[in-house]
Amino acid sequence: TDRRKLHTAPVGQVFRLRPFHVLVATGGGYAGYRKYEDYKLEQLEKRGIEVPVKLASEWEVALYKSVPTRLLSRAWGRLNQVELPTWLRKPVYSLYIWTFGVNMKEAAVEDLHHYRNLSEFFRRKLKPQARPVCCVHSVISPSDGKILNFGQVKNCEVEQVKGVTYSLESFLGPRISTEEVHFSQAPPGNSFQQQLVTKEGNELYHCVIYLAPGDYHCFHSPTDWTVSHRRHFPGSLMSVNPGVARWIKELFCHNERVVLTGDWKHGFFSLTAVGATNVGSIRIYFDQDLHTNSPSYSKGSYNDFSFISNNNKEGIPMRKGEHLGEFNLGSTIVLIFEAPKDFKFNLKAGQKIRFGEALGSL
Repeated sequence: TDRRKLHTAPVGQVFRLRPFHVLVATGGGYAGYRKYEDYKLEQLEKRGIEVPVKLASEWEVALYKSVPTRLLSRAWGRLNQVELPTWLRKPVYSLYIWTFGVNMKEAAVEDLHHYRNLSEFFRRKLKPQARPVCCVHSVISPSDGKILNFGQVKNCEVEQVKGVTYSLESFLGPRISTEEVHFSQAPPGNSFQQQLVTKEGNELYHCVIYLAPGDYHCFHSPTDWTVSHRRHFPGSLMSVNPGVARWIKELFCHNERVVLTGDWKHGFFSLTAVGATNVGSIRIYFDQDLHTNSPSYSKGSYNDFSFISNNNKEGIPMRKGEHLGEFNLGSTIVLIFEAPKDFKFNLKAGQKIRFGEALGSL
């Protein structure tokens, strides 16, 4: 008689599945399956076997986008900022170093106990001599990474990887007013690509650089140029590794990104930092008003900010190699710029490149 009564709920109530849980489980499981498929493709490529392009269907993209990657990335960001006990830092960072092949000899601070949390470790700075900036060539790599694609922009389409393209206008967004930025005065009937080219005889070029988790996560100015405008696209945070980029058409147009546009000595120049899973945080050092992966921004919109004002008629001048911004973990940099027809890339698709090395020159 002194025993407590046990109150039990009906089995159906205990195991009630809610739509959110189904989406997370289904989408997460499918994302894991895609990761495994990507791994198999990478192994085939290493063996020199050419892999045919197989694009995702609309329902596959919708299923992948149903995973709450923005929420997960915010949670990951908060976890990264939790201070680790001193005794735990070396084991945690050593595991990461071993997994992703990080070269700590290049780090400005090699002592692992110095980094209080994962976020500080991800954003570690390099020794000044670790990345000499090429002074001969006009455009250098803004970051460490892997070259996914490069070349001329044709028919308003840009290749994210070989055989898979995205729309130039969808990626950069509508043309900025010529009152803010001195772009081409071409007639409105011209294509979006033609409107970006400011000088006769020039062409539009692009270069895509993928930053892996083990790479140096800061990015720098690829040339001497002036940043006039920033456009922030809130969006999804799908993975941007080469396997997914080969699978989802217009992947970079789906994901959150920050587009910096301006001009250099040959005309139009833009650098776009593309977010990815667990990389919701994109920081531009001179732009304190930028806040990425914020719940206050809805997908499908964009936010413009002009660096040209009454007090600053030119914009933000950047020197080649100057610190520009940083990611948390790793992602993708896309350069789209105008140059004369004799501009040549000194690259091969798939090659590793480091910040400061030449991309191309005249």
